[in-house]
Amino acid sequence: MIGRSALRAGGIALLMSTALVIMQGAARADEPSAENLRIAKNLATMLQSARAVVSAHQTEINDPTKGDKGLTGKVVLDEAIANYRKATGTDPQTIDPASYEGRLLKAQMDAVAEVMDANQATINAKDVGFKGFIPATFARLVNEAFGRRVGAEANVKVTAPSELIRNRQARPDAWEVAAIQNYLQKADWPKGQIYAGTDTAGGKPQIRVMVPEYYAPSCLTCHGGPKGELDITHYPKEGAHENDLGGIISIKLTPQ
Repeated sequence: MIGRSALRAGGIALLMSTALVIMQGAARADEPSAENLRIAKNLATMLQSARAVVSAHQTEINDPTKGDKGLTGKVVLDEAIANYRKATGTDPQTIDPASYEGRLLKAQMDAVAEVMDANQATINAKDVGFKGFIPATFARLVNEAFGRRVGAEANVKVTAPSELIRNRQARPDAWEVAAIQNYLQKADWPKGQIYAGTDTAGGKPQIRVMVPEYYAPSCLTCHGGPKGELDITHYPKEGAHENDLGGIISIKLTPQ
């Protein structure tokens, strides 16, 4: 749904310093805590860090003359962790694995390795050019694997404005639609600024965080012009421009 290449949010590091906007109308007691906002941002950063690795290796992945690419789960995870450390100044492997944040980040890292190892046959297929193992597909598979590990404790998905959705499973829910239309798509919304608030699920309070991402030049191969022309994945191009809002990493946290 969103790009062959990683969308950018002004650089991964921006996530760690960007301002926060709390959903209007939420009671102060129900506003996301600084700790939970930090955890959500770290999950977004880890996903972006791993997705950037897959993006950087796209030419290699799609090389029909080369078999084993060496892009095992361990190799890709190690590169993702290096990206994360560069962005945050923190090694995610040093976070207490028994803490809420530690459990979530470990589940996310395990999901990255799982997805890469499960797709070795596709990645290493010879005599096949475009493999379809693009950053957007990788991110979706990682989010699904992450969800199987953490259950109701958290959810991460990559969504987008409704008119840009290619995968119906990624459609924004009502809360996300309101956040996109009322805030993230507004012309005066500061680029890169996240939107955060609270919601309820099953009678329990839920932290909601929306991290906007914008089209980089490499994304326009599939999402630029001419509008309506089929891209390499056989979807019609959107006619987007560099720095247009292209997607959102939507995070739900439900601390137990």
